[in-house]
Amino acid sequence: MQRHSGAVSKGVDHRAGDLGNRWLLLVYRIPSEPTRLRAGVWRKIKGLGAIYVQNSAAALPSTPSAERALRSLRAEIIELGGSAFLFDSALLAGQASLLELFNSARDDEYDEIVDRCAGFLRQIHKEYEAEHFTYAELEENDVDLAKLKGWLERIKGRDAFGAKGFTSATEAVGGCERALEEYATRVYAEEGDGASSL
Repeated sequence: MQRHSGAVSKGVDHRAGDLGNRWLLLVYRIPSEPTRLRAGVWRKIKGLGAIYVQNSAAALPSTPSAERALRSLRAEIIELGGSAFLFDSALLAGQASLLELFNSARDDEYDEIVDRCAGFLRQIHKEYEAEHFTYAELEENDVDLAKLKGWLERIKGRDAFGAKGFTSATEAVGGCERALEEYATRVYAEEGDGASSL
């Protein structure tokens, strides 16, 4: 499996060899009411980057950090009155399908970043159209860019197998960085500070 450069990230242990063969499987049951409990568990599982292989059965590549996170989630499910079992298992058949499912989930996340970057660029364009060249607007856009970059890093951290969408998401965030730098230069000029030396 080909991984993107810089694949070693916080949160994912990229051990060569068995990363695609060993999986953690969380099988759980949650009381049907209140529904917010189900939704909360679903959000946490998605936030970890796990994929559902069946209803109430979520899988992650077996890494120490994934094990800690799923053990914690298992304890939480039990505290909510549910039941949960965590398996560390070897994949005997269907590896290609499981990897495709995992990469597809990452690609969906990368696509969402690309969409959000397009929205960011539209916002910068609106600033130009409205001639809003203030430090307040610059700071607001800088915060939005920091969120995009952080989100990209989180997804990259759980992209254990080098999903295809990484490159387009990285390029989209880079385009946002360049657009914000150009906007900052204009803000500095409008505010009388001149160009930044950074």
